[in-house]
Amino acid sequence: MDKNNLTKEYGNDEIVVVWQSGKCIHSGNCVHHLPTVFHPKESPWIQIEQATTDEIRATVAKCPSGALSIKEKQQ
Repeated sequence: MDKNNLTKEYGNDEIVVVWQSGKCIHSGNCVHHLPTVFHPKESPWIQIEQATTDEIRATVAKCPSGALSIKEKQQ
């Protein structure tokens, strides 16, 4: 497994946040916009239960590299 190109998924009842390490440029937008969820020095580094789905969607939309994306869960 290539440590420079990992894909990890973090979900709640509505969405899954997908993180692709190979695309991440470490801009820090996620941490600055939603520090309750994004903790780069912790594991897991995305703690999706710490914010609302709408807050998470808004923050992921600000990711400049596309390393973070959203998959909608089927209801």
